Amino acid sequence: MSNENFLKQMGQRIWARRKALGLTQEDLAEMIGVTTPMISNLEWGKKAIRPDNLAKVCKALGVSADFILYGCDTQSPVDAVADKLLSLTDEELKAISNMIDMLNKNRA
Repeated sequence: MSNENFLKQMGQRIWARRKALGLTQEDLAEMIGVTTPMISNLEWGKKAIRPDNLAKVCKALGVSADFILYGCDTQSPVDAVADKLLSLTDEELKAISNMIDMLNKNRA
């Protein structure tokens, strides 16, 4: 795949995710501290993205760098569950832990 094609595909993924989240180019630019023309250039595949800005785009769009760069998310199922656990209360975490214990006990 050519570098030009790679940048265009990456830009399409940024555009699609931004649209799915209901964000404008201006919104995304403000969230990551860049200009709106920079977002436009990224989405059209006209410019490569610096690693620090890639990290900011990923965080703002809620996706991994693998998704932006390659169109796939390589987050393991365990990592995906761990991310979800971060927002739970201590009581909810205890309930989840009990469910896991019960599942493991049933396998034994």
